[in-house]
Amino acid sequence: MNEAVRFFAEHAPEYHATRARLVPDLDAFYGTAADLLALRQRPVGRVLDLGAGTGIFSAYVAARHPGASLVLLDGAAAMLAQAERLLAPREVSVLVADLRDALPPGPFDAVVSALAIHHLDDADKRDLCSRVLEVLSPGGVFVNAEQVRAPTAWLEERQREGWLQACRRAGASEDELAGALQRMTADRSSDTETQLRWLREAGYQDVDCFYKRWHFSVIAGWRAAAQR
Repeated sequence: MNEAVRFFAEHAPEYHATRARLVPDLDAFYGTAADLLALRQRPVGRVLDLGAGTGIFSAYVAARHPGASLVLLDGAAAMLAQAERLLAPREVSVLVADLRDALPPGPFDAVVSALAIHHLDDADKRDLCSRVLEVLSPGGVFVNAEQVRAPTAWLEERQREGWLQACRRAGASEDELAGALQRMTADRSSDTETQLRWLREAGYQDVDCFYKRWHFSVIAGWRAAAQR
């Protein structure tokens, strides 16, 4: 079990409340990401949530797309157990797996992820983008609500300062912030523009950043629709 998975497994019970204090404007971040699923396809069918954790993103998807069938994948079984409780009485499928493992068989109308892919190195991120495209249905969307690095060192410092101030206003304690900063030293975040380029190079269409605040971005791209 890697250190990221170990931490999330050990802190599963309190993770949801902590995230609300450490992600400024959490509703806008997750809500924007969930809304993107219906830009091309209505209604939304099968949805795969990568690094689903306690099910926060899936809960936003379920609220906006009640007919969606949810498949949650995460490396920590304890997190997925929390997700099942959060999403009950809705039935969901859960899969304990690493993001480097083979993805469950498609097709999916949408593949989504929130604050998970930045734990991968750049080569694995790019590989995941390509593998996601393969399991998307024609016209399907990949939505990544992600923690990103700033494009310059100066902006990275300003971004960090702005995030800390916003977290304190949201009620985060200094101990919570210290713990978050310590965990972030092991992150492998990439900047937004680089990740948009990777999606375009992998073959996604209509790639864009749909939300950005401090080091939180929502990026998405679509698989080409079937030819009529």
